[in-house]
Parts: sequence; structure tokens; C-alpha cells
Amino acid sequence: MNGILNIDKPRGMTSFSVVARVKQLTHERKVGHAGTLDPLASGVLPLCLGQATRVIEYIFDETKTYRAEIELGITTDSYDSEGKVLRTKDISGISREIFDSSLLKFRGLIPQTPPMFSALKHRGKPLYQLARSGIEVERKSRRVRIDSLEIVDWQPPLVTLDIVCGKGTYIRSLAYDLGETLECGASLKSLIRLRVGPFTLDSALTLPQLEEACRLGELEKHLLPIDYVLSDFIAVTVNQEQQNLLIHGASISLDAGQEEKLSLVTGNNLLRSYTAEGSFLGMIKYNAENHTWHPEKIFLQDA
Repeated sequence: MNGILNIDKPRGMTSFSVVARVKQLTHERKVGHAGTLDPLASGVLPLCLGQATRVIEYIFDETKTYRAEIELGITTDSYDSEGKVLRTKDISGISREIFDSSLLKFRGLIPQTPPMFSALKHRGKPLYQLARSGIEVERKSRRVRIDSLEIVDWQPPLVTLDIVCGKGTYIRSLAYDLGETLECGASLKSLIRLRVGPFTLDSALTLPQLEEACRLGELEKHLLPIDYVLSDFIAVTVNQEQQNLLIHGASISLDAGQEEKLSLVTGNNLLRSYTAEGSFLGMIKYNAENHTWHPEKIFLQDA
């Protein structure tokens, strides 16, 4: 079974538990999620099955949209409502205008330090394991991208934000950093992931819906093709000879008729390749040394 499911993860369930449930329902051993959601969070969780697990890295790179409910005046050790409260502070001096002004420094490319309660590893151990043992280690700040950050509801101490951001952005860290900037503290109360690239919440499948589809033998109608997540890459068609070469790991040259498309290829030098019949063959990568295209990830095995 090869394809991608757009799952609406329920709050209170780990991403790993969702993967385990989908494995159980589909009887597919190879299932992977494309971007962890905390148990506190709900929303879009793309799951790749079978050969589709090989495109997870491309989904990681997709832009994401979140709706976050942030509580002002409360700081916790995990930066969210499930953590231990470290301090509280009066927020009567924080107006909507002051809060809105504080958002300015968090748009664009910004430095962000990952929270201790995260799956990042320190000397082979996940940070959250160290945090639960009361150990805090220094984490390196890294640059993340926030494209949009807008207030959608103002009901202090609760503020709801819509956030469009790049990969690696921790919304819990954003909530904490906003609280530090406002000098009143803040923590993440709830989080919904509305979109991951082409996957949207309104088209996501709940687990009960997935269970029903499996019971009726209708899972295939919900399974998205592997190349669904690759539409941002330019597509080329190869002939039978080129197809055979790519399947067997050999490089190919593309004809002059593809020059216009090739000129549009960006920094990653990757193209989607299709057979003459329109079947998705795989991803091919440009080799500047000999001006050929090498098979990067090939999915079609029948020559």
C-alpha cells in the first residue's frame, strides 16, 4: 500500500500513537508521519504509507499554518498548559495594541531556542527525558521563518493567533518568547495545525472516519498519490530508454526540448520524472559535472 493519508490528529493523542493505529487498521508495516504534533495539539498530520515514506523529507520542508491559543500571565517549564507553573504575573497593563506591537519582532527570519520539552537530542537522549529528570541543558538558538502572525481573537488572558511558518518552528517557544518580550510571561493553551503544504484540515480524515473507511474496504479512495506532495517541482517526461536507465540506477541526458523547464530548476536541482504513459517514475537530480540527471528516488520498478 503506497500513498499518503491526511489525518486529523485528535488532541490528547501522540503522533506515534496515531501511526500505530493506522498500522493496525491498514496492515501496512511502513507508516511514518511528516512532522510531530504534541499531544496537546490537534489537526493536520500527513501519514506516509509504504513507498511514500521516502517523500517524508519533502513534506517536512512545506510551509505550515497553525491556530494557537496563548495564555498571558502564566509561565510553565514546558512552555504550554501541561507543564509545571513557574510564575504568574498580572497582565492588566497589556493592551491589544501593546501585544500587537510585540508581534513585529517575531515576523520574518528570527532566532528561536527549542524548548527543553522537545524530541531534539542531547548526547543521544531526547531533551524531554532530561527535562523530566529536572536537567536543563543549553540549546543552540536557530533561525526559523515566520511568514504571518495575526491576532484572530483577543479575550485576555487568552489571545488566539494564526501563524504561517517554515519548518522547525516551535509554537510553544513562540508563546514563551512573546511572554518574555511583554514581561508578563505566556504559555501555549491549545494548538491546531490547519495546513501542511497542500494538506488542509477541512480535507483531513478523522480516526473514526478512517476506521469506517477500512471497515467498508474504501481506504484507497482516501489515499493520496506519492507525487501529491511534489507539485512544486518541475515535471519532465522520459522515454522508454531513459526510464530503463533510471530504474537501474544510471544517469540520463534530457533533450533540448526540455531546456525551458531546466532553466527554471532551483537550488535543489530536482525534477519530477514521468513515463510516456503518465506514471510517476521518481525524482531525478542534476549533476553539474557531466550535465546529466541522476536517479535520486525512483518509485516505479517495472521497466
